[in-house]
Amino acid sequence: MTDNAAYFDSEGFKQILRQYEESVKSGHPVYMDADDLADIADYYHYEGRMEEAADAIELALQFNPDAIGPLLYKAREALSWGDFDLAREYAERIRIVDSTEYLYLSGEILICEGKAEEADELFRKQFLELPPDEQMDYVYDVANLFAEYNDYNKSFEWIARSQGDDSDDFKELMARTLFGIGKYEDSGRLFNELLDHNPYSKVYWNALANAQFMSEDYGASVTSSEYAIAIDPNDTESILTKANGLYHLENYEEALAYYEKYSEKNNTDEFGYLHQGTCLINLGRYDAAVGRLLIAEEKAPVGSRYLPEIYQELAFAYSELKKPEMALGYLDKTEDLDCNHTDMEVIRGHILVANKRIKEAEEVWKNVIINSGNSPKTMLRIIVSLYDNRYLSASYELFKRFFKFVDDDWKDGYSYMALCCKDMKHYDEFFEYLKLAVEKNPKEAKMVLSHLFPAGMKVTEYQQFIEEALK
Repeated sequence: MTDNAAYFDSEGFKQILRQYEESVKSGHPVYMDADDLADIADYYHYEGRMEEAADAIELALQFNPDAIGPLLYKAREALSWGDFDLAREYAERIRIVDSTEYLYLSGEILICEGKAEEADELFRKQFLELPPDEQMDYVYDVANLFAEYNDYNKSFEWIARSQGDDSDDFKELMARTLFGIGKYEDSGRLFNELLDHNPYSKVYWNALANAQFMSEDYGASVTSSEYAIAIDPNDTESILTKANGLYHLENYEEALAYYEKYSEKNNTDEFGYLHQGTCLINLGRYDAAVGRLLIAEEKAPVGSRYLPEIYQELAFAYSELKKPEMALGYLDKTEDLDCNHTDMEVIRGHILVANKRIKEAEEVWKNVIINSGNSPKTMLRIIVSLYDNRYLSASYELFKRFFKFVDDDWKDGYSYMALCCKDMKHYDEFFEYLKLAVEKNPKEAKMVLSHLFPAGMKVTEYQQFIEEALK
């Protein structure tokens, strides 16, 4: 389906939508262009208003059975169901009217069938036959099509044929594509340039906020989402992005408020309730956390990718409430789900240790290590769990053995060992492991150790700060 949020926000489309909705509400006959009705159907589909989308598209087909917009809508609807034969039937009807749209749709069907290379070959053959003055529009359309189906590598390949097109449309497509291939800072730079031209676009502000979030610049992400909220206070994407940024800044109280705002406007989405629960756990309000997490479980559809996390967080909350059987029961619920079962068993051991059931935890963890093939990551998680449960001497000794076991290029865990050494007042070793943590894994060092240093201090300044404190 077309997902053109910027177009749906435009005054031109809003006027068409108002005209249609006023006619429907009044009961008067609707007289509109069939392609405009297809855009309205796309909008309703985008908003999840499927019955209204179906009404609009059927009306469009009544007005003009051969209009391109409605036929494309029906073809893409068939693609969303996986009915490729029906999609091709609509494509044949389009071929008679518009050979270019037929070509694009034929390629789209191949992409949906998992035949991206065949689609690419189809598009490249046509590209070679086009006159130069038509090539740039064609490149944009093909690159955009691959981007819509999240094949950003193909999209990038096609953008590279653009010969330096500097239009906002191409710049936006490049920004989305760079985001898709993980070039978040470059993506953010382009969205900033687009905002110079259109500072009131909530779509661009949201895109910038997401790029900054993925670059781990959470403060900037929150600020950008605030601009989007100022433009549209009811925009759920902006509200959720701000909540996520605040959460990663460990501002759990304010993050909770924004997750609650998100759930008020989108109360069928389990994600908002899940993260209300995680905020409340971080705030030590475990009873309230259980309440929100149970709502998340109720809202989650069968097969929700968030169910493992919901059950995991319920397990943590019930463990803190000294209800280990309830906690373990929720971990049991993850056994048939698509998730990392090794991680869940590490958590099972953690909960058993937290509730003083050491022998049971040892047995669980022994099996986990064996089943993971002595995975260093699994071993490290178990040692960190012991540290979190304040078994300092045991975790200290295990850390020492662990770092002899792993290769010299191993990067993880040094920050936790630094904390352990500090808690045990082994200050020389604390400084030694702090240095290793900063050198080997500054991202982990920031996550684990930042609370020991002034707010906003760079990881590269941690050693100097400690050296000066020890003088």
